[in-house]
Amino acid sequence: MKKVCRVGWMMVVGLVAAGSGAAARAQAKIVVGPSVTIVMASGEAGPVRLAVEDVAADFEKVMGARPKIVESADDAGPVALLVGEASKLPAGFAPAGLSGAESFSIAAKKAELGGRERQVIVLAGADMRGTIYAVYQFSQEFLGVDPMYYWTDHEPARKARVEISASLDEAFPAPVFQYRGFFLNDEDLLTGWAPGEKKDKTGISLAVWNKVYETILRLKGNMVVPGTWIFPDDPQVKLAGERGLILNQHHAIPLGLNVARWPKDVPYNYSTHPEILERAWKNAVAEYDPHQEILWSVGLRGLSDVSYASMDPSVRNNDVALGRLISKAIADQMGIVRAAHPDAKFVTDLWQEGARLMHEGYLKVPPEVTLVWADAGYGYMLDGGQVSAGQGAYYHVAMMNGRANQLSEMVPPERIYEEMGRYIKAGATKCFLVNTSDIRPVTMTTRAVMDMAWRGTAAKGEGDAEAYRRTWAADEFGGKAAPAVAAMYKDYFAAPAHFGTPPLEYGDNLYHTEARRMMLAYMIDFPLYSVPGQAPKWEGPRMSGFGPGGTTAAEWLKAETAREIQQCGDAQPRWDAVWQKALAAEPLVEPSRREFYQGAVLTMITINRESNRMLLDVSRAIEAAKKGDMAAAKKEQAAAANALAAVRAAQAKAEYGKWKNWYRGDELTGVYRTEQVVEEFGKYLDDPQVHLPPPVMWSEWDAYYHIMHYEGDRSADVK
Repeated sequence: MKKVCRVGWMMVVGLVAAGSGAAARAQAKIVVGPSVTIVMASGEAGPVRLAVEDVAADFEKVMGARPKIVESADDAGPVALLVGEASKLPAGFAPAGLSGAESFSIAAKKAELGGRERQVIVLAGADMRGTIYAVYQFSQEFLGVDPMYYWTDHEPARKARVEISASLDEAFPAPVFQYRGFFLNDEDLLTGWAPGEKKDKTGISLAVWNKVYETILRLKGNMVVPGTWIFPDDPQVKLAGERGLILNQHHAIPLGLNVARWPKDVPYNYSTHPEILERAWKNAVAEYDPHQEILWSVGLRGLSDVSYASMDPSVRNNDVALGRLISKAIADQMGIVRAAHPDAKFVTDLWQEGARLMHEGYLKVPPEVTLVWADAGYGYMLDGGQVSAGQGAYYHVAMMNGRANQLSEMVPPERIYEEMGRYIKAGATKCFLVNTSDIRPVTMTTRAVMDMAWRGTAAKGEGDAEAYRRTWAADEFGGKAAPAVAAMYKDYFAAPAHFGTPPLEYGDNLYHTEARRMMLAYMIDFPLYSVPGQAPKWEGPRMSGFGPGGTTAAEWLKAETAREIQQCGDAQPRWDAVWQKALAAEPLVEPSRREFYQGAVLTMITINRESNRMLLDVSRAIEAAKKGDMAAAKKEQAAAANALAAVRAAQAKAEYGKWKNWYRGDELTGVYRTEQVVEEFGKYLDDPQVHLPPPVMWSEWDAYYHIMHYEGDRSADVK
């Protein structure tokens, strides 16, 4: 009797047999031990072979020995795993009725294989990726390997063997979302921790990229955007294809044209010089490996991740003209790609002005292009209720915008289930891209969204979120700790102060961006500048104001300090309560999982709790200084410095084992820079004639200096 599985976070082992419960318990078992043989079907693709090698390594972790991998059934032992696409399996082993692309099955058989009767576990897929998923699903379900083990440090329990029902027959239907994958965006931590420039000619080492791709595949993903400002022939692009992943592009570099490396003195204007952009798009398309599987991103933006209207006066403040020009660019880009790849598939990400133009009806997109709606970094999708069947979602669980989260979790699971459930219900399941930034700080929510993208959900809201928190806590920290940790997580996501409509959380970006800006405004007033980072090297600094209508620094600072004293003051007791709950749960955590608890829970809470306190202290210090109470101001400034020291100490505790220097690359939230400005602020309070810091506000320039350094002086090819 076949069991059709649409399994979720905790995999349900499919032991289904006819008859009574007693008969089911008495059924025969297949004992899989370290002597098992893995038999590859003839002609299997390279990505399947790599997955099999990964699972052989999983066996070694669990049972202490790596199984033999063979290609001839004659070389199999008495117990074998038979791996292959259904169409390539020997007669009698191919499953019947796999339900579409990337579906797969796991079934037990006692049958003749290679001229002998053997006990066989058949791991079969409808296609290459379905076969990969079958291999990884076996490891997850029967060996107990966490699909995110690399990021959660979760080693599987040692076992001498595993017993599998001889009647096992599980079928896993096609995924709910057709395209599912990661966007590693604003990758400052990964670049600082595992730089690849010297050895691999990449920003992040290829060894780490390989683990990223393995993680996507273990989570049943099939797509990746491998970095922010990259070139089509970068080594990690090639590696993505070798692992069997579909390539997609950052919405700011349609067709892979790296506009952040646009050459100086070459016009970037699609109104006056369309031929230059068309040449550049053609060149970018030609730079890809012709065999690379690509989901092409089409659209038109500026030279960094900004609206194209900022570059072209003819469409500035004219949405009708802007929509018409972007629509033309999309059509022209499709023609360029189809000249080389007639069967190409396309998406356009409705990021920022894209969503606005679509709502206004000014953006005209051909029906064969998948519309992918975006959120704004907080998990609220911006379709305005207009999402419809055949569309998709671009979702953030991490976001670098000076307000959201780069170092810690922020998006509540309730919001994830609500918004993704809404898309699934609408049939908007063509594409799901999740912005994970550096992955490690957001393992909990990354797992939640990828699980939904694969399996879907029929429910929504509180029930699913509660169940997910409990299951995550149990799996990562043990059953004894699970109730307390799950309750702590619920309070964690409710602890931050909020702003705007709908209410948006204060993320770790906000505390530091605002504190630095406030201190600089107090010491220097105006002007302040930002230095471009996600932009060509030749772009100069930009002057920054303090609000609409020519708001002065003094006016802005008065309102800002009052608001943060209120907001952060209200939030601090909530953060303190979350901290106490986390400390109380710590002794209940399985000893082997306490390092991960430190990194994923205690350090995460400390970053937010103490950063909230720091912003509160800085606001109070400025308010006291403006009143002339310099003693009180210095006391608050010292408290802010102590709060930042607590953050740094907690980060150091999270840099255990392989994670040494993990926070070395923290330049987008920039805790180290906030420490510097707090110190300079203290000196200024002592003596206003002291040397002043540079008048530079929050900027990502130093992060992108490192992220893009491997590119050297290379420019986009426009010739």
